[in-house]
Amino acid sequence: MGLRDPDDAAVWRLDKERAIVVTTDFFTPVVDDAYDYGAIAAANSLSDVYAMGGKPFLALNIAALPENLPDEISSEIIRGGAEKAREAGVVIAGGHTVKDKEPKYGLVVIGFVDPRTMLSKGGLQVDDALVLTKPLGFGVTTTALKREQAEEPDVLEAVQWMKQLNKIASELAIAFGVRGGTDITGYSLLGHGMEMANASGVSLKFNFADIPFIAGARKYAERGMFPGGAFDNKKHFEAAVRFNKALDEPHQMLLFDPQTSGGLLLGVSRQNLDSFLARGREAGQPLWVIGRVEEGAGIEIR
Repeated sequence: MGLRDPDDAAVWRLDKERAIVVTTDFFTPVVDDAYDYGAIAAANSLSDVYAMGGKPFLALNIAALPENLPDEISSEIIRGGAEKAREAGVVIAGGHTVKDKEPKYGLVVIGFVDPRTMLSKGGLQVDDALVLTKPLGFGVTTTALKREQAEEPDVLEAVQWMKQLNKIASELAIAFGVRGGTDITGYSLLGHGMEMANASGVSLKFNFADIPFIAGARKYAERGMFPGGAFDNKKHFEAAVRFNKALDEPHQMLLFDPQTSGGLLLGVSRQNLDSFLARGREAGQPLWVIGRVEEGAGIEIR
């Protein structure tokens, strides 16, 4: 998988049972705390391997740091990334740093995946249940933080979710034979959902009432605290989305909200759904059934 496919990482087959997964991601700070920023950036970078059903094992730092940035801040960014990688069982073997006016940090990540059981955006089947593994609302909350209008409990909730690895969710997906999956990041739930619908040749039906949001998301949405990427997503994807007329604009925009280190969106077969949800509860992995896969094209929000 590579240039022709919309998937989350490049995949190079080694033999019938093994393939290498390679990805990279980095971005400017989304929170004020340097350690949390590093941990979120690392979790986000690792997520693309998990979104393919892979197991990351090796990473390299990518950092751009201002010359006048105090050493204690840059070291906390790197420490946050290193400890998150260690939690994932990943070794960071060096990397590369350049000077820049604004901090940027992330990882190159390498993992293994079995090509016979790999997740992909084109793996959805009609009648699959659509399962989400993290709530939405990180974009509006971190934008409110940048504008100094966010409440501390809301920021703490967003940070805890963004720092959470998608490791357990990915392992559950593979254990239950899931083939359709992606992670929800910059293109939003609807953007990444559209990529899956197009790649799989199906239609996605989401139930808005079942979609989870962090506590402050609706409040900040009503105040118009959306990042610029939300409007880009709306412009690019809205033509193929049918909204229930009862949903007002702030609620619609929440589904176009870019996520940083968001959860996985998985297509779980109906016959495995109850067992999948039960195993998730046992593992402490939150899971929300937010819709289903049907014949057709595009996305409908009910």
